[in-house]
Amino acid sequence: MCDTTLAIQPTTDDFEARLVQALNHGGLLLLTSLGYRTGLLEAMAGQPPITSQALAERTGLQERYVREWLGGMVAAEVVETDSATASYWLPDERAALLTDRGEANLAVYAQFMPLLGSVEDDVLRCFREGGGVPYSRYPRFQEVMASDSGQTVLPALFDGILPLAPGLIERLESGIRVLDCACGRGRALLAMAERFPASHFTGYDLSEEAIGWARAQAERAGLTNLSFEVRDLSDFDTTATPGAFELVTTFDGIHDQGQPRRLLKGIHRSLTSDGIYLVQDIHASSHHHLDREHPLGAMLYALSISHCMTVSLAQGGEGLGTMWGRERALAYLEEAGFRDIQVHQLEHDIQNDYFVCRP
Repeated sequence: MCDTTLAIQPTTDDFEARLVQALNHGGLLLLTSLGYRTGLLEAMAGQPPITSQALAERTGLQERYVREWLGGMVAAEVVETDSATASYWLPDERAALLTDRGEANLAVYAQFMPLLGSVEDDVLRCFREGGGVPYSRYPRFQEVMASDSGQTVLPALFDGILPLAPGLIERLESGIRVLDCACGRGRALLAMAERFPASHFTGYDLSEEAIGWARAQAERAGLTNLSFEVRDLSDFDTTATPGAFELVTTFDGIHDQGQPRRLLKGIHRSLTSDGIYLVQDIHASSHHHLDREHPLGAMLYALSISHCMTVSLAQGGEGLGTMWGRERALAYLEEAGFRDIQVHQLEHDIQNDYFVCRP
């Protein structure tokens, strides 16, 4: 008689433990988002131990809420406490990752979880009825994405991203025409317009709020070589002015478009014969089984369902989604007419691929 027990192998995948851990981590993300938005994390960074009352006074917040937040951050092993003095402190090595004191403020990304949770009922309706959730249901999304851009694009823009195209820095210094499609609040354009005064920069985005913010910043900085326009890019394949720009950029701007193929064809149409299209978009595979090892896979699929895919579907669009992947991106770029395409990754950015495309 065969001993079937030998066929049963022990598993190291303790799913129940992973779920319990995920619940705790979800709570930590919400607490971290609150700490970022209230200024509590910044107020504790680099400071000696402080009581909840003193911290509340320092930040102008209500002590009872501050005390409960501190309790959660202690339970999450982020904030340390001395029970004898009822004081709390944020260790320097953690403050470096949760405030602007370090190279990257990861607390910025914690904002996505409560933001996406606010539209769960809308997304649930879409599961049952189809359609999508419109941009108007995300009043803070452009603000959060601008903070995200400040972590991935701006720190590497001049030393890492633009040099991916040899000679581009020199052309910008001499003076060329640049377009950023789906520019959001235009932080990359604002930085480039200040750095390269001989070039002229244009930004298009569907969001009136984002464009209004960008225009105000450009005016405040006195940047006369920069303009912004509220524009629906779903028909850009036919409305783009041929040969109008030597450089076109998109920073995480393709995958949530209503008509990404039309936008890419319009970008190709708008470039000069020696022009460059520089693309930052999500690093992923176009095949689900290859995303199992993605360090941010689950979060990015959640972001796709709760924003990027659904806002596209709300426009009657393709619903490409955040995790459209490198393979599909290359196919779409080739379909748009690009023949010289190079793909890069940057050491500081595990989230994105960078494509340098020429007509």
